Amino acid sequence: MSRVVVTGRVPEAALEKLRTEHEVEAWAGPESIGREELLRRVAGADAVVSLLTERIDAELLDAAGPQLKVVANVAVGYDNIDVPACTERGIVATNTPGVLTEATADIALGLILSATRRLGEGERLIRSGQPWKWGMFFLLGSSLQGKTLGIVGMGGIGQATARRAKAFGMEIVYQSRSEIDLAIAAELGTRRVELEELLAISDIVSLHCPYGPATHHLIGAEQLSAMKHSAYLINTARGPIIDETALASALREGQIAGAGLDVFENEPNVHPGLLELENVVLVPHLGSATVETRTAMALLAADNTLAVLSDERPPAPIN
Repeated sequence: MSRVVVTGRVPEAALEKLRTEHEVEAWAGPESIGREELLRRVAGADAVVSLLTERIDAELLDAAGPQLKVVANVAVGYDNIDVPACTERGIVATNTPGVLTEATADIALGLILSATRRLGEGERLIRSGQPWKWGMFFLLGSSLQGKTLGIVGMGGIGQATARRAKAFGMEIVYQSRSEIDLAIAAELGTRRVELEELLAISDIVSLHCPYGPATHHLIGAEQLSAMKHSAYLINTARGPIIDETALASALREGQIAGAGLDVFENEPNVHPGLLELENVVLVPHLGSATVETRTAMALLAADNTLAVLSDERPPAPIN
């Protein structure tokens, strides 16, 4: 039996699946595992099932030892994994694409509605106990019908978000490294544009691109100044795609109307400038946070692990 180390809490169904064939050691603490404890536990492991909160780098791979065959990330993003270091050591790295598409698109649309209709402000007002009264100009927001949604990164989640927005009567444009399938483009009534045009014409900009050196601070002061003053920025991808200092300034100065963020540049810390503002909706990385989705993610990570340990091709390899 191979030894599988799971770096954080995952649904029991995935652990049971792994235990049918291998010895499993899973971290069960309420908090994320500490670095020193993680390095100690991975020593001698044949497989590591990792969460995005753990950094899988050369130090960890060396601590695990040369017998390590697979790192299975329970996430679609894998910026926490040094993929070249895995490849150099002959270690297969995997992720969990597809299974969290719909849940993350739901959160994107939820942030769009919350930001444009000022739902967070309204809820905070009610809970504060302050007196309020209905009025024609009370907490006016912005409607979605006939507005333009600009999607940056038109993969599965971007397309799912576009389908939801289309049902709300929105026009869709997108920016991506390549053209999407013509049939899908026709279904969504969308066209591909450069980022500069997308920022200039969109009423809402929603980020769905992967994170890496090319997309670090993809949205900064220059890009925010190119957006409409009435526009909103939504991020359910990765926090460092946005320069949060620039965003806080743009929101404070009315350069854009509002924002909705599910991810943060220095997660779990949030830029203090954002915490002071009413025109930004902040939620704690809930994109995939449904029972069904998190279970499916963990099961896919288990399938990836079992395949590699059986010398088979995993369902979702990265390298």
